[in-house]
Formats: sequence, structure tokens, C-alpha cells
Amino acid sequence: MLIVIANDLPPAVRGRMKLWFVEPRPNIFISGLKDNTARKVIEYLFQYCPPESGLMIFRKISKAPGYEILGLGDTRRDLIELSGLQLVVEKVLAI
Repeated sequence: MLIVIANDLPPAVRGRMKLWFVEPRPNIFISGLKDNTARKVIEYLFQYCPPESGLMIFRKISKAPGYEILGLGDTRRDLIELSGLQLVVEKVLAI
């Protein structure tokens, strides 16, 4: 499984993504691609998307914890690794 969340994609990349993915909301793509195809899609995204695209990619893997998180550019969320576990940090507003 592959989930791609973007701030903004180039029109050509977005059109190509719609071939393999369901787009339930603008710039959120979900697909049940096999591992080899998922790797090729990730390579394509890193090659043709500028950092302004703000990509956050969640990919299913066979080892614990069962997923891998990749990012490109400003994703509006921070990614951290804690004891080998990748996590997405929610930004907290100070009151």
C-alpha cells in the first residue's frame, strides 16, 4: 500500500498519479500497489516533484513497524524517529 499526501503537485505528475491511485481529497492519493511498483512510483515522485510539492509518503513494508515514512520539502508536519519508530509530529499551538 502506498499513501501520498502533497501540498501541491505539478499538473503532469498529478495526472499521472490518477492512473494508479484513488484521490479521495485533493492531493491525497491512495493505492494498493505491489512493492516493486511502489518503489518506482516513489522514484518518479522524487525525480519530477520540486521541494515545493511538500510530499509525505507512507509505504507499507514487511518489517516492523509495518510502514516507512518518506518526505520531500516542507510537509507542514515534522517527521521524527523514536527508538526506530517513525512518527509524525503534530504541531501544538501555544495558548
